[in-house]
Amino acid sequence: MGCGRRLGGAGVSEENGEPDGDVEPAEGLDPPQGDLTTTESVLTAEATPRFERAARRADAWRGFFFAAPTYLYMLIFFVAPLGIVTMYSFATRNRTGGTDLEGWNLASYARLDEPIVRTIVFRSLWLAVVTTVICLLIAYPFAYFMATRTPRVRNLMLVFVMIPFWTNFLVRNYAWRVILENDGIWNDTAEATQTDTVVDWLLDLPHWMQWAIPDWIENLPSPLFSEVGIVLGLVYGFLPFMILPLYASIERIDLSLVEASRDLYASGRQTLRRVLIPLSKPGIVAGSILVFVPSLGAYVTPQILGGDKETLLGSYIVVQFLTARNWPFGAALSVVLLGIMLIATQIYFRNEGRTL
Repeated sequence: MGCGRRLGGAGVSEENGEPDGDVEPAEGLDPPQGDLTTTESVLTAEATPRFERAARRADAWRGFFFAAPTYLYMLIFFVAPLGIVTMYSFATRNRTGGTDLEGWNLASYARLDEPIVRTIVFRSLWLAVVTTVICLLIAYPFAYFMATRTPRVRNLMLVFVMIPFWTNFLVRNYAWRVILENDGIWNDTAEATQTDTVVDWLLDLPHWMQWAIPDWIENLPSPLFSEVGIVLGLVYGFLPFMILPLYASIERIDLSLVEASRDLYASGRQTLRRVLIPLSKPGIVAGSILVFVPSLGAYVTPQILGGDKETLLGSYIVVQFLTARNWPFGAALSVVLLGIMLIATQIYFRNEGRTL
């Protein structure tokens, strides 16, 4: 009992659990390699704050190098042009139509309060809001119907939504121009359905009865080169941008909540207002931003379908750069438009952008 017995060649005394003085390693086992003190220091260093900070710093640098090409692209093709436009907005237009990049002033921004500028801005805002509302009214029931179908039908409908993107945007606008011309399909349909006769009857009503008739009703039989034609083109062009976010949001809704609301004797309108709309709010906000922002600065569609009668903000900016040769004023308009878009985007990301 007094002599300790070695276990497994490890040289540990059975009596007191302490290693023997001179112990030989067991046969077939290699002696330990390296410095045991160094290994212990490495293991204990993992838990130190200094080591964790170094690891986080290494991960941050690794992520930066992976994203460096994207940062460089954004710096060259976004930040630099935006800086140039902002710089020109504080410059001065000389008598020959050139731009003097000295004597910085706010004269271009002071012109934003001119009546013609206010009219163009309000008209652009109004048409952008109308386009957004119409797209929402059309896209919401379509997205709900698509989200509640079988996967096969759903995928087929998604293909139909994406088909317009397979054609150039300019070609699609010229196709609408052919449709809306005097001898086009729209005019022939209006004549066949006697729409022009109804519009003429409405316009012949007494003056005191015409207060409830919108101004665009007179352009309904022939909407080309009018606000009606512009809205038709914008709705057609940006409708997929409303459908896709709404579909992604509605698809995630647990439809058993809709069934539960009907079991609790809620009407269809109450279910829509208290269940579907609150749960699909991220899609509504995302789609509205994606439609409103490009509609506000649209140039191609108003130029082709609106002509010179309906000048919007995008067309007015192009005129300042190419025709009037007033680059500072055009740059100031561009900066204001970009500011409105950035504010709308920030509102989206701060409120509902994280939940979509």
